[in-house]
Amino acid sequence: MITAANLASQKSKELAQMAKEKGVSGWHSMRKDELVKALLKVAKQKAKAKSGTTRKKATTTKTAGKSVRATKASATNKKPKQSDSAIAKKIRIERERQENLKNLSSAVGMARRNTPPEKDRVILIVRDSFWLQAYWEVTRATVQRAKVAMTGIWHNAKPVLRLLEITSDGNTNSVEKVVQEIEIHSGVNNWYVNITEPCKNYRIAIGYTAPGEKFHLISKSNQVCPPPGSSPEGEHWTDITNDVEKYYSLSGGHDPRTVSADLQEVFEEKALQPMHAPAFERLGSGVNANGQRFNFQVDAHMIVHGATDPRATVTVAGEPIRLQPDGSFALRLELPDRRQVLPVVASSRDGTHQRTTVLAVERNTKVMEPITNDNKS
Repeated sequence: MITAANLASQKSKELAQMAKEKGVSGWHSMRKDELVKALLKVAKQKAKAKSGTTRKKATTTKTAGKSVRATKASATNKKPKQSDSAIAKKIRIERERQENLKNLSSAVGMARRNTPPEKDRVILIVRDSFWLQAYWEVTRATVQRAKVAMTGIWHNAKPVLRLLEITSDGNTNSVEKVVQEIEIHSGVNNWYVNITEPCKNYRIAIGYTAPGEKFHLISKSNQVCPPPGSSPEGEHWTDITNDVEKYYSLSGGHDPRTVSADLQEVFEEKALQPMHAPAFERLGSGVNANGQRFNFQVDAHMIVHGATDPRATVTVAGEPIRLQPDGSFALRLELPDRRQVLPVVASSRDGTHQRTTVLAVERNTKVMEPITNDNKS
């Protein structure tokens, strides 16, 4: 370390040499005390410059350290955000799926009209001694009212069908007992219900239920009484239209005690004709010269058949059909005068597999004018 005492102890010649080496200007004409001052000044300048460089390096190092730590922290913080976003998306998708399953107004069936239903109704049809078919229509406004009424428990609510057995309490009043509760879902508007005891009075109630909460009723059906010992019949709405009067009667249509306007209305919609109207009136007829009616009927149907896993679920145009024990199925469909697009969907029991076949069928029928020939002798 250079100090004034160290420099003063040296000779003028040695100081001059040091001044020359340090680059001191005018060293050759300086006295000893002037050389000491000049060398101390140079030493201080170098010490100051060195100190500034050290501080700058320390600052740079410190800043770089902060930058590295900030980058690491930023990277650390980003990962949870990305993970949280993915989880939130999955939760949102699952909530939307659950919400759609509850929406009974989104049924895609084979109704004649393409407009949404104007009122809520459910009807019950007797298919044979041990099978009933429930058909329903629910408006969007009703689903919204149910959602509001069940605020706080709607997330646990499930749409269900309740099969009610109707008995008498010995007086004029009847008692309804729940014998089955069947969980249903959106996308369909009818369901097959298996019963074990025919010759009893039944009706169906449709609504929403949640664990430990009161049943939220939407609508109740007509009352039916399945006959004993009948064999299984058709499995589709179009099979019913082949013998409308039979199924209408089995479902209580002619019983004045259980008559239902909705039952008749739905049957007329599905049969595409007023109740009790002869079939030939829909197809046209001719009258001969003697005033006698000359009847002529022509119609067409189609058969849809196939096979799948016996445990699978199969729907045709959104309507479920029953499978035989070997997984085969066959049903006869009406062939109206229009183009039809019928998706046939099979879903595995666990819901992991689904197969779809779309049938596009068109019928064009023309009824010619009747011709009457005069009989000439």
